[in-house]
Amino acid sequence: MHSPLTLPLTRTTVLPIDMQEEHRRDPRYLVDGYDHVLANAAQVIGAARHGGVRVLHAGFRRDFDKVPPRPFEPTESEGTPAFSDPDTPDIAFCPEVAPAPGETILWKNDLSCFAEDGFDDLLGRPEWVVIFGVWAEACVAATVRDAVARGIRVLLVKDAIGSGTVEMAQTGLINLANRLYGGAVCDAETACALLAGEPREVWQLVGSAPLRYRANDIGAVFDGL
Repeated sequence: MHSPLTLPLTRTTVLPIDMQEEHRRDPRYLVDGYDHVLANAAQVIGAARHGGVRVLHAGFRRDFDKVPPRPFEPTESEGTPAFSDPDTPDIAFCPEVAPAPGETILWKNDLSCFAEDGFDDLLGRPEWVVIFGVWAEACVAATVRDAVARGIRVLLVKDAIGSGTVEMAQTGLINLANRLYGGAVCDAETACALLAGEPREVWQLVGSAPLRYRANDIGAVFDGL
């Protein structure tokens, strides 16, 4: 259901996840509509900066020196990482959403930001975390679930979240919304207003798994959030 929300700006952190060049350069990891996702993400980051809200950037850097290859993890023929190789330029943050001087960066070796040692301390204890990025069903989902488990409220910016296809992003978001206890979902325009300290109507979870969809109405359910 939709209900009013006002973010406590001094207790809010904005967390863009894995918005790196890999997702528009490497054919294996392309994000559908990535330019649109990046444009919306840039608006939200800009609003956070303007409102003095902390921005903490997370990126994937698969560092085998820090965390050796896991069982069944794919690698290149020469034994280097198959994705997010730290020795390639593809791990760079996209310039549209690149960290500004003084903003904190977390480089992680797993899906969830919380899997990285020290992230809890780095994040601190915000009341709300505004999350967006890629991929919806992977790194975004893992981080959201770990945040909720820690009692942190999550605001998902639905049109700044991407995946391999639009439908993958939409279903990933819907599935997260169904269990987004204490959290909310909105679009980038609404997120920008909230980060300016304005109250806005947002979708908030009531009950358990209220969102049901079939293949022919995924977009309609997503649009209703």
